[in-house]
Amino acid sequence: MTFSGFPPSALRLYEDLAADNSKEAWRLRHRERYERDVRAPMDELAADLGTFFEEWAGPGAVQVLGPVRDTRMSHDKSPYKTYQGAYLDLLPCLGLWVHLDRDGLYASGRWYPYAGAEVTRYRAAVEEEDGGTELAAITGRLAEQGFVLGGDRLRSRPRGVPADHPRLELLRHRKIDAGRRQGPAAGLHTARAGEFVRETWLLVRPLLDWMAARELTPKPRERGVDDPS
Repeated sequence: MTFSGFPPSALRLYEDLAADNSKEAWRLRHRERYERDVRAPMDELAADLGTFFEEWAGPGAVQVLGPVRDTRMSHDKSPYKTYQGAYLDLLPCLGLWVHLDRDGLYASGRWYPYAGAEVTRYRAAVEEEDGGTELAAITGRLAEQGFVLGGDRLRSRPRGVPADHPRLELLRHRKIDAGRRQGPAAGLHTARAGEFVRETWLLVRPLLDWMAARELTPKPRERGVDDPS
């Protein structure tokens, strides 16, 4: 089936999960609604996105996450996620993301390195006049289009970077998530939600291309390297 939106009950499910995230409540009240009102339309959306973006990462490349939370490394021990996510990886630790939660739909492009060497290369690229100026222009255009530039970043500044550096805010980042939201009143319950995700992923692609061109994704020997400050 073609994606036609998320029903209002999908958002209510996550409101109910916030109130009672127990295994018993999931079994008795949440699971059936999840499968019908959240998972089924998200699978349809992923299939549509996979077809539309097939040339980027191959057929069927948009993956839908399951509802069970991995609590092994998390302080939050509640058993079920309070969002439904799906993603399209373009390179290791570089790709596109979408999730549904109680507030609506969120779509973004993400760079999430797990080695300090990648962050070091990123900061060197931002320090370069040409590369840094290009990135500032890309993120500036995204801000004008309603994107918020988030992700893990330093509260202060990297060692050796002056307080008046023109690209200090970009240099603070250790991860980047550039995304925007669609609320329930903006067509979430219609096929326009799929159009919103497609448009968001197309708009954020220049940022991901900038990362890929500078080889800011993992290399095998860099795994486990400490993050720089």
